[in-house]
Amino acid sequence: MKFGLNFFPSFRASDYSTAEYFAQCLRLAERADQLGFNSVKTVEHYFFDYGGHSPNPVVLLSAVAARTQRIRPITGAVIPAFNHPVKLAAELAVLDNISNGRLDVGFGRAFIPKEFEVFGVSMEESRARFEEGLDIVTRLWTEDRVSYDGKFHRFRDVHLKPRPVQKPHPPIWVASVASVESFIWAGERGYHVMIVPYAGSIQKVRDMVRAYRQAWREAGHPPGMEQVQSSLHCYVAETHREAVEGARPRIERYIEVFSEAVSSWATHQSSQYANYGKMVESIAKTTIESMLEDRQALIGTPEEVVEQLKYHLDVFGDFEPSMQINFGGIGDKEALRTLELFASRVMPTFPQR
Repeated sequence: MKFGLNFFPSFRASDYSTAEYFAQCLRLAERADQLGFNSVKTVEHYFFDYGGHSPNPVVLLSAVAARTQRIRPITGAVIPAFNHPVKLAAELAVLDNISNGRLDVGFGRAFIPKEFEVFGVSMEESRARFEEGLDIVTRLWTEDRVSYDGKFHRFRDVHLKPRPVQKPHPPIWVASVASVESFIWAGERGYHVMIVPYAGSIQKVRDMVRAYRQAWREAGHPPGMEQVQSSLHCYVAETHREAVEGARPRIERYIEVFSEAVSSWATHQSSQYANYGKMVESIAKTTIESMLEDRQALIGTPEEVVEQLKYHLDVFGDFEPSMQINFGGIGDKEALRTLELFASRVMPTFPQR
């Protein structure tokens, strides 16, 4: 079993500065590299304390790559709708070279109405822009010269520089949250998927993962080679009480900034995001008690976290936890404690392959 870190900024200026947050992330990434973690992921978001401190994951992941030896940087995720795909393909190729072929690339559609509004992109076009952007990026990585005549982008005779180190290209992931169509689309094309269990019921996400694995098999891709990565808040302490009471204000901060970023969903509708209003409403009501009851997070003693992970393995099959250990303004001492306890007393229970 593989394990990763997920740097998703979700803090206020009263918690610490952006510079302090990035410095913390780099310290954690260096230690995670030493402890045998597999990946470090970060997000692309804008304008809000929910994710907005990371508008370009390539920048932070380049710093991670420069300070580590083996851990894989992973975009979680870049948004083709907000970036010209030719520029995106080139920047990601730079990161693959900086990391000497360690990059995984996650692509997403985005879901915050304000981001679409500011970039002048219709939410009704999000899936089409996502699919066209991903098509352009992969073609630029794998073909010598590319001409393209699409719905949103047109160009002729482009030879991308630099080329990725990995051949034919870095592994591709699709961030899939609430749409089974996204899971099936990824499976059919042989892409890996990133899931977010706290964004819906575990049972619903389980069913979408099953649909993904079935689509993978039916498309004729190598059996068992599909990968699932799950975003999970993680807080580990020596006692149950210490873990719950330590995580509580940080979970509350996370839900607070999330609710602020997606508040416009209360009055916004889009056929491309049919279930998002209900999903956002559900997340806004989340508490640490509901997360623990529904087993949507890894919070507790090392032994409790082992049992929580076993439950997720039973539900989803083989997967890689991508853990947020410095969410909601968590300080260095707590984040490092979670990292060390997880590495020394949780990871050995799950042999890595």
